[in-house]
Amino acid sequence: MEALDIARWQFGITTVYHFIFVPLTIGLSFLVAIMHTKAVRSKDAVTKDAWTRLTKFFGGMLIINFGIGIATGIVQEFQFGMNWSEYSRYVGDIFGAPLALEGLLAFFLESVFLGLWIFGWNRMNEKLHLMTIWMVAIGTMLSAYFIIAANSFMQHPVGAVFNPETGRAEMDPGQGSLWSVLTNVTTLAAFPHVIFGAWLTAAAFVVGVAAWHLVKHHNTARELGVDSAEGAQHRTLAQTIFRPVLRFGVLMMVISGIGLVVTGDLQAKIMFQQQPMKMASAEALCETTEGAAFSILTVGGPDAFATDCDGVTHLIEVPYVTSILATNDPNATLQGVEDLQAQYKAEFGETVTDIYGNEVEADYRPNLFVTYWSFRLMIGLAVFSAILAVWAFWVTRGKGDQARTTGSKAFKWFAVLAIPMPFLANAAGWVFTEMGRQPWVVHPNPDDPTVRLMTVQGVSNHEPMVVLVSLIAFTLIYGVLAVIWFELMRKAALKGIPLPRKREESQKLDTPTISFGY
Repeated sequence: MEALDIARWQFGITTVYHFIFVPLTIGLSFLVAIMHTKAVRSKDAVTKDAWTRLTKFFGGMLIINFGIGIATGIVQEFQFGMNWSEYSRYVGDIFGAPLALEGLLAFFLESVFLGLWIFGWNRMNEKLHLMTIWMVAIGTMLSAYFIIAANSFMQHPVGAVFNPETGRAEMDPGQGSLWSVLTNVTTLAAFPHVIFGAWLTAAAFVVGVAAWHLVKHHNTARELGVDSAEGAQHRTLAQTIFRPVLRFGVLMMVISGIGLVVTGDLQAKIMFQQQPMKMASAEALCETTEGAAFSILTVGGPDAFATDCDGVTHLIEVPYVTSILATNDPNATLQGVEDLQAQYKAEFGETVTDIYGNEVEADYRPNLFVTYWSFRLMIGLAVFSAILAVWAFWVTRGKGDQARTTGSKAFKWFAVLAIPMPFLANAAGWVFTEMGRQPWVVHPNPDDPTVRLMTVQGVSNHEPMVVLVSLIAFTLIYGVLAVIWFELMRKAALKGIPLPRKREESQKLDTPTISFGY
């Protein structure tokens, strides 16, 4: 393998691994802030106590996730200067600005206020303490915005011009400079889509954990007898603590799901304009077609994992849908992969000079298999969340004395199974976004293609073994961190919430410790 291949594997592995924690941190900080708000605003002592316990319970898992996310996120920025130094040299003036804002503004905002929130229980004014967790939630979303702005420049470069004397892309004051980067239309479309994805991830997590405990306490109450003192306590936990938070999670899942559909449609229309090759590959649309259908199942020729259009066969299709997604016109003509390949070769050249000075054949097609199936995984895995939301809403239907809980073990285990699905969907979405952009590390803007860089031109001129050693080291370290993270989260989730205390004991709530378990 060449240094380029290993560097791409390393960046892909570390990015997907890091992004396991990102959507949960963004989404859970927002959900915990809402839970804390419910606790502060509640006038009823029992309700206040319930939401405060839930805030601390899910807040403990937020802290674990936040800590691991920091450890894995730092590595991301190091790679730009180490494995992708030519890329950093080329776009460092533009790309570095939103990354600096993310670190100096967003990260410090969320980390400082998270510390205040952790240690502020019973030490700060109640409303001032509530403000700290909202600042954490705002900080995580700001962090996401700046990172997406940086990534969106790679997808659709704006606010920059190419300087032939230095061979670098530089800020263009005439285009608004940094402001143009931060208000890139690609950023404005991608940001809400990422945020809704994060909310869905956190909501599915909250519903999954709440469902586990709701079923457990429901069945324990039945076994002990709801008329017994201990059975009544378990019934109370199921009815007044885990049922409300489960239904709250379902509501957030519905809101997030609708938001994802709307913003996803907007993003698709923008991508058909900015990166038609990516979207043609996502549909395995090899030939230019009028009234393009949406592919449900497509296979390659003799090779089921074909990376190009050779022998591609569409087995199941929905007529006109892709044209509608692209333009809202069912009869619109969309360019195919092969025609786009010919167009790009005519525009950008038959060959490209890599970092070693070699002339290599230019192939402007992404890996068709990865692009096609990552796009479908991103969408298809959402089915689990949809089923969970409907099932959870049904088994907890009713109001007042008619409010229901459930002892269904099938529901409990499906809820647990559904927890990782939004994580996987998020990862598949980023694989599609980045792999579909290949072979560009900075995709040319159709309106001004002078600022562009191919992946073979952005990698550092390292010996392959140098990159391979770091890849192996990071993979092993991340493997250990994954085990630690999973065990900490599992223990925190299974710990649950203690049985209700006597009324006089619940007047003064415990202060959480730093042991990740309240």
